[in-house]
Formats: sequence, C-alpha cells, structure tokens
Amino acid sequence: MAALTIAAGTGNWFSALALGVTLLKCLLIPTYYSTDFEVHRNWLAITHSLPISQWYYEATSEWTLDYPPFFAWFEYILSHVAKYFDQEMLNVHNLNYSSSRTLLFQRFSVIFTDILFVYAVHECCKCIGGKKVGKELTEKPKFILSVLLLWNFGLLIVDHIHFQYNGFLFGLMLLSIARLFQKRHMEGAFLFAVLLHFKHIYLYVAPAYGVYLLRSYCFTANKSDGSIRWNSFSFVRVISLGLVVFLVSALSLGPFLALNQLPQVFSRLFPFKRGLCHAYWAPNFWALYNALDKVLSVIGLKLKFLDPNKIPKASMTSGLVQQFQHTVLPSVTPLATLICTLIAILPSIFCLWFKPQGPRGFLRCLILCALSSFMFGWHVHEKAILLAILPMSLLSVGKAGDASVFLILTTTGHYSLFPLLFTAPELPIKILLMLLFTIYSISSLKTLFRKEKPLFNWMETFYLLGLGPLEVCCEFVFPLTSWKLKYPFIPLLLTSVYCAVGITYAWFKLYVSVLIDPPVVKTKKQ
Repeated sequence: MAALTIAAGTGNWFSALALGVTLLKCLLIPTYYSTDFEVHRNWLAITHSLPISQWYYEATSEWTLDYPPFFAWFEYILSHVAKYFDQEMLNVHNLNYSSSRTLLFQRFSVIFTDILFVYAVHECCKCIGGKKVGKELTEKPKFILSVLLLWNFGLLIVDHIHFQYNGFLFGLMLLSIARLFQKRHMEGAFLFAVLLHFKHIYLYVAPAYGVYLLRSYCFTANKSDGSIRWNSFSFVRVISLGLVVFLVSALSLGPFLALNQLPQVFSRLFPFKRGLCHAYWAPNFWALYNALDKVLSVIGLKLKFLDPNKIPKASMTSGLVQQFQHTVLPSVTPLATLICTLIAILPSIFCLWFKPQGPRGFLRCLILCALSSFMFGWHVHEKAILLAILPMSLLSVGKAGDASVFLILTTTGHYSLFPLLFTAPELPIKILLMLLFTIYSISSLKTLFRKEKPLFNWMETFYLLGLGPLEVCCEFVFPLTSWKLKYPFIPLLLTSVYCAVGITYAWFKLYVSVLIDPPVVKTKKQ
C-alpha cells in the first residue's frame, strides 16, 4: 500500500499496478503448463517451416492449427523471434519439445503481448466513471476497475500457468469496447473485425456488435420517446462498416480463397465432430443436463426400469468424456445447441434495439450474448467464461446490482477453472491467488456501494461460502476415500455442477435487470 500511496502522489498508480502484475507473471514462469504449451509451439513450427498452403493441412501433431489466419500470422511473426532462442522448437517433427529456452520464449511472449491488454484497460478506465465514493485512491472506481482487470485471477492462471494468449486477445476486445464508449464507432468495428480473425470464439458476441452499430451508428437520430427516426438512416455509414469488415476478411481469408482452401480452413475452425461437452464439463446448462441424466440413470437402475446391459459404459463409468451418450434424456445435437443459444440471446438483442441504453446497454447485451453462448453452446471450454467475466468488470463499478452479479459470476467462474491446474505444486498458488482476488473484489465493491443495500442476500452468501467445503472435499477428502479409483470423475462432476448453478443464477439475474430497466431516452444517438 505504501508503494501505491507514492504512486498516487505522482499520478503513476496505474503503471505501478501494471508493473506489479507483470512481476507476478514472471514469478509464474517455472510453474506447470498444459498441452496448450505444445499446441502453440507446434503452431510456431508449422507457420515458420511450412508454406502457407500447408498450414491448415499439416497433421504431424495431433495439435493441428485450428485458429483463424490472423492468429496463424501472429505465430509466424513470433517464430522469427523464437529462432534466436532455440531453433529446434521450430521443427514440426520435434513433438513435445520443451527446452528451457523454449519455455522462456513462450512464457515471455505471453507477458510481452499483454502490453496491448494493459493499454486497453487504461482506455477502458477513461470511459467508466462509476460512483464517486471516498477521497482515497483505493476507493475510486477507476482504481478498482484497473485491479479487477489487470489482476484478474482467471486470466493469470489461464495465460501464465496453464498457457494461452488470451490477454492479447481480450486486449483487442476491451479496446474495441472502449472505442465504442468513446463514440469512435469505426475504430471499434475495425478492432472487433480483426479480433474475429484472431480467434473465432468471439463470434459469440458478434450479434451485440452488429445490432449496436446498426442502431447507434447507422441511424443517426432518435425520436423523443427513444424509438428510431427511420429517415435518419445513413447508407454511407452502413457501406463504411461493410467495407471495414470486407477488407479485414479479405486480408485474412484472401490467400486461402486464392488457394481454394477455404473449406479446409473452416473445417478446422468449426470441428462439429467433437462432442457436446469438453473432457471436463464446462459449468453450463449442459453440465446440469448431463448430471440429471446420470441421476435418472442411477434411479432407473435401482428401480429396475433400465436394463444395465443397454446402458453405454462411457456414460456411467468413465464420467466426463467428450462423446457423452445420454441414457434417459434425449441426446443433444449441434443444431439443438444452436437453436437454444439463439433463443437465449434474442431477448437481449431486442432490448438493445427497442430499449437503447447507450454504450452501457451494448455492454450488457455483449455479456449476455457471451453468457448465453457459454450456457448453451456446443463443446464449450470452461475458459470461455472469461469472455463474460472481463467485460462484466466494467459494469461492476457502475451499479450495485451489476456489482452483485459480477461477484457471483466471477467467484463461481474462477473456481470452475481450478481443475485446469491439477498438479500438487500449483494447489497453494491457485488457492492463494483466488482468495486474494476474491477478497479484494468483494471488499472494494462493498466499500464503493456501502451506502446502498448489501450486495448479497443470505442465499447468495450461503452459496458462495459453499465453495470452501467443496474445495476441501474435492482436493483433500475425496483422494482419501475408496471412491477415488472407482469414481475418479466425481470431483470434476461436483465442481462442474456446483459452479453451473451459480453461473446460471448470475446469467438469469443479469437478464432480469436488463429486461426491467427502462430505456435511456435521448434524441441523439450514443
């Protein structure tokens, strides 16, 4: 705190926060890393040593290139720095290669590219005023928001322990959001179009961008009641937006179109042959659906309604598998998940169009699109919850109701990431980092909204406190029982289902607030 006081006096508190978290990231360099480390090393090798015509065909490793072309070019650029660290990491046939120099390069590449994330957070802080409470630096909304984003627990463990480049990508998204708040719509559209060609998971929130830009940029005026003034439609602005999207897409996909490889690229980007759920069920609606199917199966066997010889073994023994076969409930297809996702996001899209609330309404719609896609999407990864948590941080410093949703979503969503770090040395690290972040989040937001009603009711408090006993049970008690060998999937099942309840509740609570909030009536567009 003394360092922050000094930094506040010189006006450099943001730099102090950014430097502090960078030092923490450096301390995490020797920790465990997942198979994603080898995934990205392999992509470095593919893009460096093979011609572009082979990038999306190369299959020496099982970790084939399955990100859009801009990310492939990103890996290509990194590879030309990587060769000065260890040339051997760029050999496609060096599977699972991991020298000390390779480790240092890959870890530092994530830390270095986080510069964009730091800049994006700085820009977001300019846009979010929030409540003005207290004279202390640590009570100011911009300071709290900076900590919630820069020191986000989920981003720290996913990028700097597990290993990915989410900070760089979320930097693009947050910068795009900031530009829309600043009414720099073309820049925001350009940044988001670029982001889509780095990682296509951001398609989840594309409907929010499309509707908001059409409503707030292409229509230049409202009536006094907030409805659209239809004669204010600007064809020039629509064409300008379309041209931006077209040029970015042409730059990304053009080379593969020329090579007649677009079908191959899209087959890598959208592998619907994978199962409904990831190996560890993401804590969403389908986790609850799968769990209910298991419970009904057990009851059916006990009551002899089901023939044990006709139950797929994978559904009752191995537990959390990708190709989950339902026993009692109907099996789910990719089309069914698409329909459910569309139905889930439609109300938020309608609210964005018919109940305009400016950039804040856009941000709420974006979060609901992200959460709805997480809740009902096909083969969703648990890490995708960050797509809702990070933008929700921006809302949390503005209204007490949003702060409450943020704390429930963040605490539950972050805990659901614990199974990513399953090695013993990382156990105290993840527990300590999450406790510090959670305690800070709750205490700072309670201070910010201390003059309003409590952020949690008794039921929400009871649920969040339940994460403690759940962790003790999964990490310390269960390994000592005889069930460990017979039912090894139980800790993951409990974690997934328990967290799914909290995330579903946060999604529902945010949706209700969006539906009941009145529109912001202005004659000029946001």
